[in-house]
Amino acid sequence: MTCNIERLLFLCEDLRERLGAGLPAGTLQVTLFVPSVDRDGLPIDQAFWREEALRVFGRLFRGATAFPPGRGVWRNDARGGELVFDDTVLVPPYVDPTVLHESSLCELRRFLHRLGQEARQGEVGSVAGGNYYCITEFDNAKE
Repeated sequence: MTCNIERLLFLCEDLRERLGAGLPAGTLQVTLFVPSVDRDGLPIDQAFWREEALRVFGRLFRGATAFPPGRGVWRNDARGGELVFDDTVLVPPYVDPTVLHESSLCELRRFLHRLGQEARQGEVGSVAGGNYYCITEFDNAKE
Protein backbone atom coordinates (compact mmCIF):
# COMPACT_ATOMS: atom_id res chain seq x y z
CA MET A 1 0.00 0.00 0.00
CA THR A 2 2.88 2.39 0.78
CA CYS A 3 4.17 2.05 -2.78
CA ASN A 4 0.76 3.03 -4.18
CA ILE A 5 0.57 6.12 -1.97
CA GLU A 6 4.13 7.11 -2.85
CA ARG A 7 3.37 6.60 -6.55
CA LEU A 8 0.19 8.69 -6.29
CA LEU A 9 2.07 11.53 -4.57
CA PHE A 10 4.75 11.39 -7.28
CA LEU A 11 2.12 11.46 -10.04
CA CYS A 12 0.36 14.45 -8.46
CA GLU A 13 3.61 16.38 -8.14
CA ASP A 14 4.61 15.39 -11.69
CA LEU A 15 1.21 16.51 -13.04
CA ARG A 16 1.46 19.82 -11.16
CA GLU A 17 4.91 20.45 -12.65
CA ARG A 18 3.83 19.40 -16.16
CA LEU A 19 0.82 21.72 -16.04
CA GLY A 20 2.87 24.57 -14.65
CA ALA A 21 0.41 24.80 -11.76
CA GLY A 22 0.94 26.00 -8.23
CA LEU A 23 -0.07 24.14 -5.13
CA PRO A 24 -3.76 23.24 -4.85
CA ALA A 25 -5.80 26.30 -3.89
CA GLY A 26 -8.64 24.27 -2.40
CA THR A 27 -8.72 20.69 -1.19
CA LEU A 28 -12.10 20.48 0.56
CA GLN A 29 -15.18 20.28 -1.65
CA VAL A 30 -18.25 21.97 -0.16
CA THR A 31 -21.46 21.51 -2.16
CA LEU A 32 -24.63 23.55 -1.77
CA PHE A 33 -27.94 22.34 -3.23
CA VAL A 34 -29.89 25.31 -4.62
CA PRO A 35 -33.55 24.28 -5.02
CA SER A 36 -36.05 25.42 -7.62
CA VAL A 37 -39.11 25.16 -5.35
CA ASP A 38 -40.07 25.87 -1.76
CA ARG A 39 -41.08 23.27 0.84
CA ASP A 40 -44.59 23.16 -0.63
CA GLY A 41 -43.40 22.65 -4.23
CA LEU A 42 -44.03 26.25 -5.33
CA PRO A 43 -41.39 27.85 -7.60
CA ILE A 44 -38.76 30.14 -6.09
CA ASP A 45 -36.34 32.54 -7.79
CA GLN A 46 -33.60 29.95 -8.22
CA ALA A 47 -31.47 32.23 -10.42
CA PHE A 48 -31.33 34.77 -7.58
CA TRP A 49 -30.23 32.16 -5.03
CA ARG A 50 -27.71 30.61 -7.44
CA GLU A 51 -26.12 34.04 -7.98
CA GLU A 52 -26.18 34.75 -4.23
CA ALA A 53 -24.40 31.44 -3.59
CA LEU A 54 -21.79 32.27 -6.22
CA ARG A 55 -21.24 35.72 -4.66
CA VAL A 56 -20.84 34.33 -1.16
CA PHE A 57 -18.59 31.47 -2.23
CA GLY A 58 -16.54 33.76 -4.45
CA ARG A 59 -15.96 36.16 -1.56
CA LEU A 60 -15.24 33.47 1.02
CA PHE A 61 -13.51 30.75 -1.00
CA ARG A 62 -12.03 32.41 -4.15
CA GLY A 63 -14.69 31.07 -6.50
CA ALA A 64 -17.28 28.46 -7.33
CA THR A 65 -19.12 27.03 -10.31
CA ALA A 66 -22.86 26.40 -10.55
CA PHE A 67 -23.75 23.23 -12.40
CA PRO A 68 -26.91 22.82 -14.51
CA PRO A 69 -29.95 21.51 -12.70
CA GLY A 70 -30.38 17.88 -11.91
CA ARG A 71 -33.69 16.37 -10.92
CA GLY A 72 -34.06 15.90 -7.17
CA VAL A 73 -36.60 15.00 -4.52
CA TRP A 74 -37.02 15.86 -0.86
CA ARG A 75 -39.39 14.18 1.58
CA ASN A 76 -41.43 16.72 3.54
CA ASP A 77 -42.05 14.91 6.82
CA ALA A 78 -44.00 17.90 8.15
CA ARG A 79 -46.61 17.12 5.48
CA GLY A 80 -46.93 13.39 6.05
CA GLY A 81 -43.93 12.39 3.93
CA GLU A 82 -45.11 14.22 0.80
CA LEU A 83 -42.42 14.14 -1.90
CA VAL A 84 -41.33 17.51 -3.27
CA PHE A 85 -39.59 17.26 -6.66
CA ASP A 86 -37.34 20.01 -7.99
CA ASP A 87 -34.56 20.84 -10.42
CA THR A 88 -31.57 21.38 -8.13
CA VAL A 89 -28.49 23.41 -9.04
CA LEU A 90 -25.24 22.26 -7.42
CA VAL A 91 -22.63 24.85 -6.38
CA PRO A 92 -19.46 23.05 -5.25
CA PRO A 93 -16.47 25.30 -4.49
CA TYR A 94 -13.13 23.74 -3.58
CA VAL A 95 -12.14 25.33 -0.29
CA ASP A 96 -8.79 25.83 1.38
CA PRO A 97 -9.56 24.54 4.90
CA THR A 98 -7.45 27.34 6.42
CA VAL A 99 -10.11 29.89 5.37
CA LEU A 100 -12.75 28.13 7.45
CA HIS A 101 -12.43 30.40 10.46
CA GLU A 102 -15.01 32.06 12.69
CA SER A 103 -15.86 35.01 10.43
CA SER A 104 -16.17 33.00 7.20
CA LEU A 105 -18.27 30.32 8.90
CA CYS A 106 -20.53 33.00 10.39
CA GLU A 107 -21.05 34.56 6.95
CA LEU A 108 -21.71 31.16 5.40
CA ARG A 109 -24.21 30.33 8.16
CA ARG A 110 -26.03 33.66 7.65
CA PHE A 111 -26.37 32.92 3.94
CA LEU A 112 -27.57 29.31 4.39
CA HIS A 113 -30.13 30.31 7.02
CA ARG A 114 -31.29 33.26 4.90
CA LEU A 115 -31.77 30.90 1.94
CA GLY A 116 -33.79 28.56 4.13
CA GLN A 117 -35.97 31.26 5.60
CA GLU A 118 -36.52 33.56 2.61
CA ALA A 119 -36.95 30.75 0.06
CA ARG A 120 -39.32 28.90 2.43
CA GLN A 121 -37.26 25.72 2.57
CA GLY A 122 -37.97 22.73 4.76
CA GLU A 123 -34.27 21.90 4.67
CA VAL A 124 -31.10 23.48 3.33
CA GLY A 125 -28.58 20.81 2.40
CA SER A 126 -24.85 20.97 1.91
CA VAL A 127 -22.02 18.45 1.75
CA ALA A 128 -18.53 19.02 3.13
CA GLY A 129 -15.82 16.41 3.30
CA GLY A 130 -18.24 13.70 2.23
CA ASN A 131 -20.71 14.48 5.05
CA TYR A 132 -24.24 15.74 4.41
CA TYR A 133 -25.33 18.61 6.65
CA CYS A 134 -28.99 19.59 6.77
CA ILE A 135 -30.38 22.73 8.33
CA THR A 136 -34.06 22.53 9.22
CA GLU A 137 -34.37 25.28 11.81
CA PHE A 138 -33.32 28.70 10.60
CA ASP A 139 -31.91 31.62 12.53
CA ASN A 140 -33.98 34.78 12.69
CA ALA A 141 -32.88 36.93 9.73
CA LYS A 142 -32.42 39.93 12.04
CA GLU A 143 -29.89 38.16 14.30
